[in-house]
Amino acid sequence: MTFRTALDQIFKSHRFLPNYKCAAEKNLLAIIGGLGSDTSFHLMDILGLYKIPQLTYGSFTIDEAKIMEVPPFYQMVPNENLQYMGIISLLQHFRWTWVGLFVSDGNSGEQFLRTLESLFSRNGICSAFTKRIPKEAHMEDFINQFYHKNTINLYFQDHKACTIIMYGESLTILRLRTFMRSQDSGKMKNTLFGKVWIATTQTDFILTGASRGWDFQIFQGAILFAIHTKEVPGFREFLQDIEPYRTERDGFLKNFWEQAFDCIFSDPGMLVLDDDTCTGEERLESLPAGLFEMHMTGHSYSIYNAVYALAHALHAMDFAGSKHKSKSVGNSVKLQSLQPWQLHQFLQGISFNNSAGETMSFNDQWEMSGGFDIMNLITFPNNSFQRIKVGSVAPYAPEGKAVTIREDKIVWHRYFNEVVPISLCNAYCHPGHQKKRKEGEKFCCYDCAPCSERKISNQTDMEDCFKCPEDQYPNKNRNQCIPKIIHFLSYEEPLGKGLASAAASFSFITTLVFATFLKHKDTPIVKANNRDLSYILLVSLLLCFLSSLLFLGKPGKVTCLLRQPAFSIIFSVAVSCVLAKTIIVSLAFMATKPGSGMKKWVEGKVSYSIAVCCSFVQSFLCMVWLSTFPPFPDLDMHSVNEEIIILCNEGSVTMFYCVLGYMGLLAISSFIVAFLARKLPDSFNEAKFITFSMLAFCSVWLSFVPTYLSTRGKGMVAVEIFSILASSAVLLGCIFFPKCYIIVLRPELNSREQIMRRQH
Repeated sequence: MTFRTALDQIFKSHRFLPNYKCAAEKNLLAIIGGLGSDTSFHLMDILGLYKIPQLTYGSFTIDEAKIMEVPPFYQMVPNENLQYMGIISLLQHFRWTWVGLFVSDGNSGEQFLRTLESLFSRNGICSAFTKRIPKEAHMEDFINQFYHKNTINLYFQDHKACTIIMYGESLTILRLRTFMRSQDSGKMKNTLFGKVWIATTQTDFILTGASRGWDFQIFQGAILFAIHTKEVPGFREFLQDIEPYRTERDGFLKNFWEQAFDCIFSDPGMLVLDDDTCTGEERLESLPAGLFEMHMTGHSYSIYNAVYALAHALHAMDFAGSKHKSKSVGNSVKLQSLQPWQLHQFLQGISFNNSAGETMSFNDQWEMSGGFDIMNLITFPNNSFQRIKVGSVAPYAPEGKAVTIREDKIVWHRYFNEVVPISLCNAYCHPGHQKKRKEGEKFCCYDCAPCSERKISNQTDMEDCFKCPEDQYPNKNRNQCIPKIIHFLSYEEPLGKGLASAAASFSFITTLVFATFLKHKDTPIVKANNRDLSYILLVSLLLCFLSSLLFLGKPGKVTCLLRQPAFSIIFSVAVSCVLAKTIIVSLAFMATKPGSGMKKWVEGKVSYSIAVCCSFVQSFLCMVWLSTFPPFPDLDMHSVNEEIIILCNEGSVTMFYCVLGYMGLLAISSFIVAFLARKLPDSFNEAKFITFSMLAFCSVWLSFVPTYLSTRGKGMVAVEIFSILASSAVLLGCIFFPKCYIIVLRPELNSREQIMRRQH
């Protein structure tokens, strides 16, 4: 029928004679139409042969292969891809990811499905079901198919698929409503009301005379995409003045009048009841919106602009022709002499302002630049409805701002109790959880798994949990990161107070011992075993106790540089003195043997040389350490989950253990020498006490290494301070307390006579 009508328009004659035209007939210059893609493409097949411009006012995707070298196809609506973007943005705005699809069965419906489902997969949306609405001839099979209980459960009793997208043409709603009308009872009716319908621009909510009594309340709150329109001045007054008798040649108007007002125009000789007779005085504004809308719709606005586009093109063509023809009737080119192919160059560059104040022009793809309006459908009990604009889709807006939605203006169906509907395969994953894929199901269907340790999710439906920044840690619910407390082994906390008190106490005791030795410096027990080395040893032990205080408090650049090298050198001096004292005891016994030549080695210079040489090696190692990879302040983010511990990074771990190992070497050497000299016959022989002190010393530091390696943060510092205090206290106690006991409590034993008596 489309082909026949197109040919009839081109070759007007009393009989149907394609490709034959009388000379007196006017040329067909352009066609406006049609609304559907099938009709438009059929027209294009005919009009393209004669290069007749075709201006379509329907929104659909054009197959580029159908466009000929000289395109006869002009779209008065924006590109269909803009509508796809609007649909995706709308679904993302309301977070609807489980969506049903009803599309008209045909090429345009298949193209819509291919494009939309591809966009769905890229934007995290799934189609819960897809159903094709057939033509009228197959409607009975469509309804019977839905009567099957499994199909009903799949499509309408799936409460999770709250949103349904409809794509079709003007009669799509009527076909779908034909099915729904057969289901408007019982449990099925309740499931129909729990849906949000999204209709594309091609889908019109229209009624005909036969369907005027149908209930359209299920579409309350539907969201419609409409071609952008603007109210044209005078259009409503024009509609109010329309009377069917004024346009007798327009048979369409009389047919519409009879269907809209449910009446019949009387013919002579035909008996018609008075109540059913059309008077012609009926007014269009009395009709509900489902039958007729008093404002200009998007499609009407497109037709209106198409007429003016052709008028402006003809005017431009007339103006161009008047320049080349000096003799013409009324300075205008006779329209019957124009050829349709001449219009193309004027249409492609057309640009004009319509009476609504908008600028109309075609882009490079022969599409009218413009956008889409997002409308909200509000229905009334009399089957009338009103469209309220709640958003728009702009064609040339910046990315992310093309679609605007006024959510506060949307009126949802009363089924939803004024709450934004939810259309998901499953409930949202709350913060603190992440999505977990369900095997064998679409990616929109998933379980929610709690975030693993040290990870959070602070939004709903997150794909993966993420780690907090290093200076923060997850809260109990794992939905927020909390700043960590900066911490270090300070004097204020109990552990710091205890260690500082111990260091101060041992320092005080060492000072008392030193004072006692100075007071009784001329007594035999002080003189024995090298008095000067004892003084050096006591001073070294005092500095060892005090050096442990460098490990307390907030680490700084200076304290980090000093504490390990200072402790190592001081402790090495102490152990070197112990080693020197032990060697001197052994040499002194060997010198007492007759004919021995060891007397020259018992002099004081030997003991000092041993202490200085051994200490120098440690000092050299520390100098190398400080000049290559010195210690520095550092932050420990991971030892304690809720704290950032400020500590000293040792810099070179190798040098640290070299220094520690050398100190251990000195201690073992002292232990071996003292162990060999422990039974020498000397009243004030310190070898047995040094043996025990070195044994305890080595035990402390051997247990220190694995403990130090297995602890983190403040624990490492506390372990090292404890080891310093314990080993220093062992040396102080084992070597000096027996002498202090005699000096203070048994002074009678501190005499030369008692020493000689005990020796004999």
